[in-house]
Amino acid sequence: MKYSLERSYEILDRTPAVLQSLLSGLPDDWIMPNEGPETFSPYDVVGHLIHGEKTDWTARARMILEFGNTKTFERWNRVAMYDESEGKKLQQLLDEFATIRKENMVWFRSLKLTEADLDKHGMHPVLGDVTLRNLLATWVAHDLTHVAQITRVMAKQYKEEMGPWPEFFRILNF
Repeated sequence: MKYSLERSYEILDRTPAVLQSLLSGLPDDWIMPNEGPETFSPYDVVGHLIHGEKTDWTARARMILEFGNTKTFERWNRVAMYDESEGKKLQQLLDEFATIRKENMVWFRSLKLTEADLDKHGMHPVLGDVTLRNLLATWVAHDLTHVAQITRVMAKQYKEEMGPWPEFFRILNF
């Protein structure tokens, strides 16, 4: 699918509500397990998404629009949420994510980006030259990847109880 601002809005606007509906009110045995060392629990994912809203997507889009590829993006700390979320309840994180995403979407829409804007270049510290279009498409894929990750981690909680059925559920075998 070719990148489209409208298609992006459709997903980015919905992610907070999807997570709210899926995770709100669940006990820790659903939201705290992960898939092993250096993996995220559903709780961790929500904190990770908040950190991205604050320091990645909009910050990098602003850099591209203001400086092009003359300034390199700050390196992103993908595990900053471990410190930033410490002591918070999941509902606090869900509410914070919804608030900051709503603010970011108001800003994003206000840009009234053109095709020429989407083709502007930025400089990623590892990947090198990227376009605003690349960044914005990745923002959408990032949301969808983490929704899939949350459901996969949750599904695995019952894997041992499923008897012979897990072989038919690809989500359990990743």
